[in-house]
Amino acid sequence: MPFNVYLRRGKEESLKRRHLWIFSGAIHHIDGLETLREGDVVDVYTSSNEFIARGHYQIGSIMVRVLSFRKEPIDEQFYIGRIQNAFLLRKAMGLVDNSRTTCFRLVHGEGDGLPGLIIDIYDRVAVIQCHSVGMYMHRQMILEAIKQVCSSRIDAVYDKSSQTVPFKANLEAKDSYLYGSSKNEYTVLENGNSFYVNWEEGQKTGFFLDQRYAREVVAQYSHGRRVLNTFSYTGGFSVYALKGGARSVTSVDISEKAVALAQRNVELNFGKDVNHEAIAADAVDYLRDIDSNYDLIILDPPAFAKHHKVLGNALQGYRRINQRAFEKIAPGGLLFTFSCSQAVSKELFRTTVFSAAALSGRQIKILKQFTQPEDHPINIFHPEGEYLKGLLLYVE
Repeated sequence: MPFNVYLRRGKEESLKRRHLWIFSGAIHHIDGLETLREGDVVDVYTSSNEFIARGHYQIGSIMVRVLSFRKEPIDEQFYIGRIQNAFLLRKAMGLVDNSRTTCFRLVHGEGDGLPGLIIDIYDRVAVIQCHSVGMYMHRQMILEAIKQVCSSRIDAVYDKSSQTVPFKANLEAKDSYLYGSSKNEYTVLENGNSFYVNWEEGQKTGFFLDQRYAREVVAQYSHGRRVLNTFSYTGGFSVYALKGGARSVTSVDISEKAVALAQRNVELNFGKDVNHEAIAADAVDYLRDIDSNYDLIILDPPAFAKHHKVLGNALQGYRRINQRAFEKIAPGGLLFTFSCSQAVSKELFRTTVFSAAALSGRQIKILKQFTQPEDHPINIFHPEGEYLKGLLLYVE
């Protein structure tokens, strides 16, 4: 049976609006706290003893991640139902059995009603990441649900949670196959472009699936342009730029391994006879030293702020790299700039970019705004799920 968590008076309002996080400051007391373990399922009650939610208990500022607003069992059937709903959404969006795109996100945490769980599909392999102890403890039920829902479409399920579960929980998590096995490196398609993916050694689950739409727009505007792709990682934007007819593309990343993979992905799609240069360098330093050699620049850095405590430093980082890009880009150039920091709101990111534009002294126009694609859905009651922000800017 779940443990009981009781809220302070008036702290149930956000839950009545179906928000999925309960913060430590909202909790009055917990029955059986001395035996409660992180990851256990708890029932949440108002100060007037009214049931309001059921979820996973965790240690930290977010103390409960809500799984349901009903007293339903959190069992294998629960996970089958949620993952089935997620699968049907992706199918309706044309991502399932798509001959041109064989990789997509199947479960996106709160957006699919499963806070703390990510499931990415790479052709016939599912890669899961648990961001909470509760989800990690339920991996076997999640595995059975994936096998039930995806049936013959999946040959293997790989758990890559060692770097995402809370380290203070002392779970000693090790990445491994929960079901089946596969070669370390796989080739997948995204909009007809081929990419090597290595979920065992790569960042995140192996590929940044959330930039699928933005990469298409880069291809649309790259024809005849000199493109600089900073923080290039596996070279996704670089491949799309070349597919769009870019005159030249330069991929810059601080990781030599990432730069080598970007070059391999370019060669996978175009062979060696293509105008692409891969450079292992700090992107911020590289932007400082270039002349007006590029008329399309992509800024897609890693999350500068993973929590609000470092928000100030993160905003300075975003302003600095955008200002340098504004100052260096050729007249009539296009700047694609992004933030994947959840702690940086859409409005705050836009204000920071505006500040960089003012400091650069250039005239700037907004052409497009970006968010994450439909396989990274945002729960309307949980606006924090809108983590990816982007702008396409024209620099006169």
